[in-house]
Amino acid sequence: MQWSERGLILGLKKHGETSVILELMTRGHGRHLGVVRGGRAKTMQPVLQPGNEVEVSWRARLEEHLGVYAVEAAVLRTDLLLSNPQGLHGVNWLGALLRLLPERDPHPGLYDRAHVLLQHLTTPLAPALFAHFELALLAELGFGLDLEQCAATGARDELIYVSPKSGRAVSRAAGAPWAARLLPLPAFLREPPGVPVERDRLREGFRLTEFFLTRDVFAPRGLTAPDSRAVFIARF
Repeated sequence: MQWSERGLILGLKKHGETSVILELMTRGHGRHLGVVRGGRAKTMQPVLQPGNEVEVSWRARLEEHLGVYAVEAAVLRTDLLLSNPQGLHGVNWLGALLRLLPERDPHPGLYDRAHVLLQHLTTPLAPALFAHFELALLAELGFGLDLEQCAATGARDELIYVSPKSGRAVSRAAGAPWAARLLPLPAFLREPPGVPVERDRLREGFRLTEFFLTRDVFAPRGLTAPDSRAVFIARF
């Protein structure tokens, strides 16, 4: 078995005396692990850092084996991330989210979003991109929110709430009597990301995604939201 692809480095751990087990997110093979022989060498350390992009060839005798990676550097962000705590926390947060996916299960849409996130991790666009990423992750895991029309009336205008019970949008008029029980729906979550978002709206967006991630993903697995998430958000 063999394949070649570009991957986003999520993490690594020591393996034997000189090797490491490298964890990548790839477009065609999902979150995938493999051994990098000699990966602890000084020449490899700047390459095998979370947040970097690498070109890899993976091979194994059988598909279910851990397998071995041959690695070449593609895009190195180490210097940028080491000089920016926001970037480091963002990489850790992104890795924690992607580890919620089953190993070797392709999610090309999430890979593309993760790639864009890494490119903007130290820019003002990063928080909105993360909020959109968490929404997309919920959908990929089978817990997607319906933010296109009002759950009560079918209206598509003035959708400013989300029902915490159903995960569906609710319009201003339909939700008014129960506003205290509904979650705010900031408009930026219904629009393509591309511009910085004001802080209050970001807080609403992260409150929304955290509610459903906690209820539907973290809590059933005995997990909590990663600390890196709270630290990253607090910096904004």
